[in-house]
Order: sequence, then C-alpha cells, then structure tokens
Amino acid sequence: MSTDLVSVDIGGTHARFAIATVDDDGTITLGKPETLHTEDHASFQTAWEDFRQRMGGSLPPRISMAIAGPVGGEVIRFTNNPWIIRPALVREKLGVENYCIVNDFEAVAHAVARAPDDQFLHLTGPDRSLTPDGTISVLGPGTGLGVAHLWRSGGDYRVQATEGGHIDFAPLDTIEDAILARLRKRHNRVSIERVVSGPAIVDIYQTLAAMENRKTRDEDDIAIWTRAMEDQESLAAAALDRFCLSLGSVAGDIALAQGGFGGVVIAGGLGYRLREYLPKSGFASRFRAKGRFAELMAGIPVKLITHPQPGLFGAAAAFARNFR
Repeated sequence: MSTDLVSVDIGGTHARFAIATVDDDGTITLGKPETLHTEDHASFQTAWEDFRQRMGGSLPPRISMAIAGPVGGEVIRFTNNPWIIRPALVREKLGVENYCIVNDFEAVAHAVARAPDDQFLHLTGPDRSLTPDGTISVLGPGTGLGVAHLWRSGGDYRVQATEGGHIDFAPLDTIEDAILARLRKRHNRVSIERVVSGPAIVDIYQTLAAMENRKTRDEDDIAIWTRAMEDQESLAAAALDRFCLSLGSVAGDIALAQGGFGGVVIAGGLGYRLREYLPKSGFASRFRAKGRFAELMAGIPVKLITHPQPGLFGAAAAFARNFR
C-alpha cells in the first residue's frame, strides 16, 4: 500500500510544496510542485494553509519538511528568513499525524543517495559513478550555502547535516583578497556563504568594478545574475567566472574536510542554473588546486544533480526512511 504525504522544501526565499507518494517498494513520486514566496507569508502555518487551499482544502495527514537551518531544539529558526517552527506544535497546528523535519541539505543528500545515475551531470574528475561505499560530499549555493555528507556501505546509507557553509573564507589571490576586504567592512567574520551564494554576486561584482574604478548602481543579485548568464555585460560575466572559481575552491575544501573522496555533488537552485557554466569555467582547476593533495583531488568524481526538485524528493525520502 502506498503512502501519501506533503513534502516541503523551505529556503530563504521560497517554500516549495508537493504531494509525494511512497510505494511499498520505496519508489517515490512527486506531484506538481507549488512554489510560494516566504516574504508573502507571515509564518509557515499561513503558507501551509495557502497550499492546502490550492489543493482543494485537504491534505494528507503526513508532512516532511526540509528546512534551511539547524533543526534541533524546541524552536527551529531559519537561517535566511524570519519564520520559526516549534516541532512540539506541528501536529496540532497543521493537523497531521506524522511529521519529519530535516535540514535542507540533509534532504538533498537523501536525494543524492536515491537518485539514479542519469540524474547526475559530470563536471570534473574521473567520469564514473559516485562510490557505493564511502563518503560523498554534497554542497550547493542558493540564498545561502548548504553542506551535508552522505556515507554509503553495503547498500545502506547515512546522511549527516552540517553547517559547513559557515566556515571561514580563505582567499587565494589578490581579487579574492579584495572581496574579503570589502566584506570585512560589514562582517567581523566572513564565511564562505558570503562569497559562494546567490546574493554574494553583488559583492563580487562591486569589487571587480572598484578595481577598474567603475561606478555601479545599487541593484539586487538577480539583475547581475541575469546580465551574467545572458552575457549582456563583460563585468557581470567576469563576476560569474569569479563565482565559479570560488565555488570550485570551496567544493575542494569541503571534500578534504569531510573525506568526500567517493564523490562530490553540487546541488542547490543556483547550482542547477550554473550547469552549463561550471564545466567551461575554472571550477575544475580550483577544485584540484590543493597543493600536495592535487593528485588526490583529481581522482574524485564531481557531479551536479539534475533532479528538478532534490529538496522535495529528498524530504520524501527522509520520511520514508524514518517511517517505513
């Protein structure tokens, strides 16, 4: 007998909902996703009620939530939006019987564990499948930078959520020195999330402009990303290239820290949109540029997950693992 549940992926900007079905054999099927803007809703409960109304007024009495932030404790606070969730009140407030709450990149790691090979795009390293036995590092830029890792052994797997996006940023050249100097004017401590995330393109762009004594206007990251990806402006394109370099460096650092020698997977909404740019950028060279460990890094397969909704798919997979 199959089980229906509501799968939810909540980030800093969007909350995505879908009805998921888990069959007896473990197969997961997602219904059409609905995307709501977090800033349009005062709380998760009002977003849930909006989705329920869109689905005709009723929902399955089970929910699995992937949340952008730490998920332990009596009160869950999001890293990049003002919502809070009190797990003790989930059943009462949402009218559900069972619930599962995981970190958003913990959910993505569940998706990596369950997705078939044809849902991964090869980026660099040996063109082989991710290891069936060993550690796989998972990271991806979006509103923030998510990091998790996946350990496989004998057909089983375990997922570990982390807050690796908040480790210190380490510049490798004079341009990154300048980016760091700019960020330090606003932040006593600069984490990699300040350089490798969607909003970070603004500081990268403005740093490059300052180096050329160009004047810039105040604008959001979406405008710069649009010009960069549509090749409308050379400075925006240079910022995109710089972003890909930094992402390669960070991915390599995460693999070294976690022992992710069985593979590295790039995910996240922005990661997916960069799928055509990363293979042509300096991402691969920066990933390998780890001094005495360059040869080790060159032997790690690096992939990009192409599943359109890994957070929703992974949240459903986490529920299935916990309750089935």
